[in-house]
Amino acid sequence: MKKISISDEYIKLDQFLKLADCVSTGGMAKALLQEEAVAVNNEPEQRRGRKLYPGDIVEVRDCGTFQVAGK
Repeated sequence: MKKISISDEYIKLDQFLKLADCVSTGGMAKALLQEEAVAVNNEPEQRRGRKLYPGDIVEVRDCGTFQVAGK
């Protein structure tokens, strides 16, 4: 599991996917979420605006598993 550090209180899921290098654009993030290829804390997630906080676990098919880390 790779830790991805954020500098704010939270990060939106679509921004996190770009930060983790799973997608390069917001459109790619939207498509990935529509394919149900993303889970947050073991729950399927389709909302691009889902707020992620330190400690959350994000699983992305064909990209890996990540943990949101604080400052």
